[in-house]
Amino acid sequence: MIFTDDTEEALRSAVWLVNSAEDPETLADLADYEGFLTEFPYTGRIDRDEAELASLQALRPRLRAMLLASRDDMVIRVNDALDESTLTPHLVRHDDTDWHLHAVADDNPLAERVLIETAMALIDVIRADEGSRITVCDDDTCEALALDLSRNRSKRYCSATCANRNAVAAYRARRSEA
Repeated sequence: MIFTDDTEEALRSAVWLVNSAEDPETLADLADYEGFLTEFPYTGRIDRDEAELASLQALRPRLRAMLLASRDDMVIRVNDALDESTLTPHLVRHDDTDWHLHAVADDNPLAERVLIETAMALIDVIRADEGSRITVCDDDTCEALALDLSRNRSKRYCSATCANRNAVAAYRARRSEA
């Protein structure tokens, strides 16, 4: 494990949200939103309405900029996010998750909690100087983010689809050269 479980989960959630804006849109309606909540079961206030969905959709460009920023720029973006919110840090344990930090109250809007959880996760990324683990997919036709949490830093693609497409293309290129 590179980071703590809550840091990895916050990074996965943020990357999922950012990538949901890529074509085809995968956070287009409330059904898609329910899928996000199933994949990333946030605790606290969840309204499950169009306004909350719209606030998450609007957050995606900001998350993308935070995640892809250089280390020094990431610090600025994290600090800006933290400055915008009233922080009420407290340790919590719920469901199958051991003690971890919630930086804002559970009744704050979900988009704000996602932003702050992402900022808190990026603090760990910054401190460990591991920003290179968050990149744009290596597929030339894809702009989605790839999050590499592997020990050997081998993840280059955002999904198995992009990885497979490139493996097939490389195989065909080798075959045509032979």
